[in-house]
Amino acid sequence: MELHNSAGALIGSNDNWQTTIIGGIITSNQVSDIQNSGHAPTAANESAIIANLAPGNYTAIVRGVSNTIGVALVEAYDLSPDTTSVLGNISTRGFVQTGENVMIGGFIVQGTGTKSVIIRAIGPELAQYGITNALANPTLELHNSAGALIGSNDNWQTTIIGGIITSNQVSNIQNSGHAPTEANESAIIANLAPGSYTAIVRGVSNTTGVALVEVYDLD
Repeated sequence: MELHNSAGALIGSNDNWQTTIIGGIITSNQVSDIQNSGHAPTAANESAIIANLAPGNYTAIVRGVSNTIGVALVEAYDLSPDTTSVLGNISTRGFVQTGENVMIGGFIVQGTGTKSVIIRAIGPELAQYGITNALANPTLELHNSAGALIGSNDNWQTTIIGGIITSNQVSNIQNSGHAPTEANESAIIANLAPGSYTAIVRGVSNTTGVALVEVYDLD
């Protein structure tokens, strides 16, 4: 795993969480802190970094050692929920396939009240950033911790009523500041109680390609 700042500079890395790689923002052994965080990986080959980060944009990059490939999970946990800084957006880019190889983005709402978020599935927009195999028409599903479908969308300018989506969302998406730039992309605004949620991105008619799944905090 590599951690990069908004300028693209490498500011931290790890391969096997029980061995700290000193460099960048990592200035001392992190093994004990990772163990005490409550989020230590269960396998020695997995990677982890604890970082004290200033406000800004950051990117975590996951690769397989020796160019190996396979399904992996990249996660970010807020270890300082009482500070004035918040984890305001999470996003993951990957290759969306079919069946069990669709894109899955999980997130947790903490606290005691509901949280307003916008969830997006982005495909065609990626072409402007040099992605040649972007997913042409992504669909988006939102599931709760029990796995139940609580909302869905295919093309953000057409609201699909059902579950937690009870009225037309197009105007609210436009006013959120996070409206997708392409009509084929998908978005859902949701007011969510504390708990775990999963966003699933698929391609219409089992098409495949690179897509981005994102969650923004609107509060």
